[in-house]
Amino acid sequence: MATSIAENTYLRLKTVLDVLTEGAWTEEARNAGEVLAEATARVPFSDHEATLLSGGIPRGHKTLTSATAKLVKAGWLVKGRSGWTITDDGMRATVAFPDADSFAAALDAGTPVPAETPLPAAPAVKKAPAKVAAASKTPGTKTVAAGSPEKEAPAKKAAEAVGKAAKLIEEAVGPVVKAVRSRKATPKAKTKAEPVVAEPLEGPDEETFPQPEAVAVAGDFNTFLGAPENWAPQYDESQMDFDFSFQVWTKSTELPAGFYTFKIALNRSWSENYGAYGTFDGPNHELHHEGGTVTIRYDHRTRDITIN
Repeated sequence: MATSIAENTYLRLKTVLDVLTEGAWTEEARNAGEVLAEATARVPFSDHEATLLSGGIPRGHKTLTSATAKLVKAGWLVKGRSGWTITDDGMRATVAFPDADSFAAALDAGTPVPAETPLPAAPAVKKAPAKVAAASKTPGTKTVAAGSPEKEAPAKKAAEAVGKAAKLIEEAVGPVVKAVRSRKATPKAKTKAEPVVAEPLEGPDEETFPQPEAVAVAGDFNTFLGAPENWAPQYDESQMDFDFSFQVWTKSTELPAGFYTFKIALNRSWSENYGAYGTFDGPNHELHHEGGTVTIRYDHRTRDITIN
């Protein structure tokens, strides 16, 4: 791991291209959340980068998502609704600029990938032997047959390692998220946000990928969530949780049967809120509920919500 946030971010940007290149060779589709989780698993957050912003998002994650706009601008990455796709130039960039320093310099200067740069070589695939060798006669040795449970495919082992790394990240930040959300905001006094020192790579993302600091589902059922009053987005009980894998905000709760209305409010206030059809300050969302668990999801990129 590098010594500064900027260096770590460039390492993760290069890792994003490496992960997408590996997926291109194996024809394994990965969504944006999976790619970012893999990049942060390979280049872990420093203590400062792991600090959570008020919305429960690690500072380093927000920095990385914003910085991916540089890959788009360079023509190395294409972001679409169905996921992220690496271009041929993006794959060649991993060959032309193999180390972190040359990669960062080329990305900052807008250096084009040299035309003669080849695509990275596909990983070698080892063929299983046609016959299993006879068991060794040496005492204490054991012959392992190809395809046996004791000889797992490398791809499967890698996938399991990625999953374990992602789970470790989630477990590491979980207690901090819980501690942040346990602090109730005072309804009569505005809480001053702790000043955040902007890093060089925390610029706006042209594709509205960066997320708000906090998202609340504010309506006439907030008291059922434990909030002191309804229609008050400042309370912790009204806040939604961010799902890194699908890049959406979610809130699950138990509600009695009834008819409810609500809006999505950002950053613990009504300054920016979205109603039906994702309309800014629009009409209330309506919920006809038969009773039991209900889950509300909000996608900040599209302003859409789903309820189930």
